[in-house]
Amino acid sequence: MTLSFGTDGVRGPAPELLNKHFVACLATAASEVLSTDHWILGRDTRESGPALSQAMSQAIAADGKIVIDAGVVPTPAIAYLSNSENCAGIVISASHNLWSDNGVKIFAPGGRKLHDHEQAAIENRFAALIEQPATPIDEPLSVVNEHPDPIQPWTTSIEDAIEKRRLEGLHIVVDCANGAASHVAEPLFRQLGARVEVIHASPDGRNINQNCGSTHPSTISEAVLAKQADLGLALDGDADRLIAVASDGTIIDGDRQLCLFAKDLAQRNQLTNRSVVATVMSNLGLRQALEKADITMIEVPVGDRHVLAQLDAGAAILGGEQSGHLIFRQHATTGDGLLTGVLLADLILRSGRESSDIASKTMHQFPQILINIPVQSNPAQLPDRFSEEIVEVETRLGDAGRVLARASGTEPVIRIMVEALEEATAQREADYLADVIKRATN
Repeated sequence: MTLSFGTDGVRGPAPELLNKHFVACLATAASEVLSTDHWILGRDTRESGPALSQAMSQAIAADGKIVIDAGVVPTPAIAYLSNSENCAGIVISASHNLWSDNGVKIFAPGGRKLHDHEQAAIENRFAALIEQPATPIDEPLSVVNEHPDPIQPWTTSIEDAIEKRRLEGLHIVVDCANGAASHVAEPLFRQLGARVEVIHASPDGRNINQNCGSTHPSTISEAVLAKQADLGLALDGDADRLIAVASDGTIIDGDRQLCLFAKDLAQRNQLTNRSVVATVMSNLGLRQALEKADITMIEVPVGDRHVLAQLDAGAAILGGEQSGHLIFRQHATTGDGLLTGVLLADLILRSGRESSDIASKTMHQFPQILINIPVQSNPAQLPDRFSEEIVEVETRLGDAGRVLARASGTEPVIRIMVEALEEATAQREADYLADVIKRATN
């Protein structure tokens, strides 16, 4: 069995792939590679989480390290504690996937994502460990301690991000995706003075992300309209991403959020280098809107670790992905859905405008068609085989469209993305490329 880090950690079916032996070997490998004797672990609400957490905690403790269990907490809370307490962090979560999957995200001391050489070293050590017989795991070790308060320091930092301003007068609906923020979102927004209603905040181990959360924005859109709210916020299972909804039901995805925040920071002379970092998946409309506002967009591959690398290099203080991972480097070391939601609510109040007005006018969103094509062989090698067909489509689209074909970092699929002025055009060209790849790979 091999281990390969995707765009955001390791992910797969549990226990078919992520079982106790697998994650124990991963924990031991990470413990040996990262030079720290202090680890903090958190998890989301999946049924498999407690057993996997116990296995990883016991493996790290057996390596002579201090292990602190934070329980069910959002991923950004672990990143915050990893930074503030200068320890390594692990989050057991499959993010936006359904309950039957699980995953592992690792933070080095300082709350940062792993460097490539660290990932490679962990993968190599794991390959040797996984071949050894599994060690029985019975009772939890007494050396694994519970964190006294993993939530309050992190939420206080979010409150501090809006500089003592309040959210009074704003009616917000939050979709917690039956995930790790289910017990956190309502108290945070109430503390800031907002009128808040939460939905999908009753996790049962198997309902995480089920027809709710950031991957099902129609759910929060319907709730905002039904409740006549000012703003809707939809988190994913581990609360490191956010998709928002304006008062008229308009979706405010990661691109629109990035555009709003970039323009706002630039107007206040707080946007370092007048630049933002975005990925190759970002909408053509974002690129055009930023260019019109004299803001440079730095393009990186998909994955928030690539965004963060540019931010840490000092290129900018703001970056994100269309999927809703936004990183405000002056406030956090990773994507944080609740931080983003609070900052967005604050931006709306400061503007004195309706969220629907802000969302509709920030940028023109080009129709974007996405198609995932399952493949059997190594998908990383496939896109280059179809370069002629891709160039052919790009020529037909001209400056009014864009094509991206890439291998997924988390699944055995090729992802095709086509943008065009008209949705029908984008659909036709995406279908053409998908058909070419399907015929060649089957």
